[in-house]
Amino acid sequence: MSTKNEHASSLELWPIGNCQVSGLIDRNGALVWGCVPRVDGDPVFCALMNGDQQDSGTWRFELEGQISATQEYIRNTPTLLTRLEAEDGSAVEILDFCPRFERSGRMYRPVAFSRIVRPVAGTPRMRVILRPMKNYGASLAETTNGTNHIRYLVGPQALRLSTDAPVGYILENHAFRVEGDTHFFLGPDEGFFGNLREEIRWMEQATRKYWQLWSRGLATPFEWQDEVIRCAITLKLCQHEETGAIVAALTTSIPEAPNSERNWDYRYCWIRDSYYTVQALNRLGALDVLEKYLRYLRNIVDSAKGGQIQPLYSVMGESELTETTAANLAGYRGMGPVRVGNAAWKQIQHDCYGQIVLPTAQGFLDKRLLRIADDRDFESLEQVGETAWKMHDQPDAGLWEFRTRQEVHTYSAVMSWAACDRLSNVAHYLGKPDRAEIWRERAEKIRATIEAKAWKANGEGGHYGASFESNYLDASLLQLLELRYIEPEDERFIATFAQIERDLRRGEHMLRYAAEDDFGAPETAFNICTFWLIEALALMDRKDEARELFTTMLDHRTGSGLLSEDMDFETGELWGNFPQTYSLVGTINCVGLLSKSWNTVR
Repeated sequence: MSTKNEHASSLELWPIGNCQVSGLIDRNGALVWGCVPRVDGDPVFCALMNGDQQDSGTWRFELEGQISATQEYIRNTPTLLTRLEAEDGSAVEILDFCPRFERSGRMYRPVAFSRIVRPVAGTPRMRVILRPMKNYGASLAETTNGTNHIRYLVGPQALRLSTDAPVGYILENHAFRVEGDTHFFLGPDEGFFGNLREEIRWMEQATRKYWQLWSRGLATPFEWQDEVIRCAITLKLCQHEETGAIVAALTTSIPEAPNSERNWDYRYCWIRDSYYTVQALNRLGALDVLEKYLRYLRNIVDSAKGGQIQPLYSVMGESELTETTAANLAGYRGMGPVRVGNAAWKQIQHDCYGQIVLPTAQGFLDKRLLRIADDRDFESLEQVGETAWKMHDQPDAGLWEFRTRQEVHTYSAVMSWAACDRLSNVAHYLGKPDRAEIWRERAEKIRATIEAKAWKANGEGGHYGASFESNYLDASLLQLLELRYIEPEDERFIATFAQIERDLRRGEHMLRYAAEDDFGAPETAFNICTFWLIEALALMDRKDEARELFTTMLDHRTGSGLLSEDMDFETGELWGNFPQTYSLVGTINCVGLLSKSWNTVR
């Protein structure tokens, strides 16, 4: 796969993973980002954030005389095949994967990266550069070694490389001829069980089978199937399976715009982002992700004990995510700071209550689930709804997480309305008419407040505002359709949509808002907002326009078929953390609205 967008090249990264660890491979087959023992851990492979010092924090294979590199995923898997070719015609192929398959009745997903190097032409010579770091780039990991292994002391849990390549050559960075398949398993600090060559090959086949069977179960629309499957696989890689948490992205601190210092750590579970992720995957029938996430949510609700829900938590459910900077990392392309933690955990964001209720409501209704929610779950969920009801007209930081101001944001109020509306539906389904009526009345009262305070009348007829206190707009108002708050043919929405296009659309792209924030005026478009624009166009029966804009967005994808958070609306260059779940969700949702039906072709 190749991209038509040359400006995306700086983020030409290919995710691999197994829902325990993940890594990003660059265009030459180097592992440049990978954290252990999980996604929010120490980036032992941190070359992506190491500025010009990219010889450290990397694992790459240097082919002597290399002149080209091509890459593709094995179909319907996150297993990556990279082909390196040299000027003398020699070539090698690198197969990258993180093992994932069922073993002994459990899912085997170790903290491990597996690589197979195969000579495919001529007599290739290469070096193995393996230099993990520790403590966020503070120093190279010390090593010890044996006959067929090297131990890297990256922290409390060392990593062990088991290999049939010459260990001395790796330690001393010597080039050697690749005369046969060479195998590498960097994983737990324990002896490798069994025949290395046969075991790694078997692992690769078992991992491939797992992902292809998982992909086969997706209810994909007819058109853009490859794009949807790639997004779905990558969204699943963003789930930490042990707890069910879903991270917003696999990286930290890729800036939203060059030298903007809008550098944030996205390796945590935002209630909002996760809601959109499970919503999109649910539309494809990927119930395994939803079930695991509902388990995570139940633990979050239990820990809150009826109190405030934070906007985000760690993948282990930890609430304190103190924000610091990694002093030893220069940043993406030298554009620091590299942040660890995220101060947004301290913020008040009232939309999160609706984003807990909406996915959880399915747990009461969907007979396919292994665990059907019961009355006790409903009682816990009502506590979340009570907070939504109490806070629906109170100021918060909003979904854009403003750090220096608070308002009553319309999106948050509508999410509170949605929480009460869906609780009423669930109560009715459970045979609780009194509770259904209470939640219905509350939803109607919230709607009346929104209509009275969010609607901004003017000489042109008016529009909904982004907050109760002001007249400015933001792209979240497009979500009034998705949340079923309003119909696309409603004159109020039509008027609001027209104003949003005038104020926030920049050609093929959409800003989240145009007003200055804590860091000045936004410099890049927010990709999910462009997808929200496409969804609105489709729902307003402007599908030809929506399809054209959607295919243009697809042209901006990286070679891996993915998108980051932001895009320069003039050059098309990708910015922001990668891969970003919002952007993948947008792709899936738009395909669902725009694809031809299977019935038209069979």
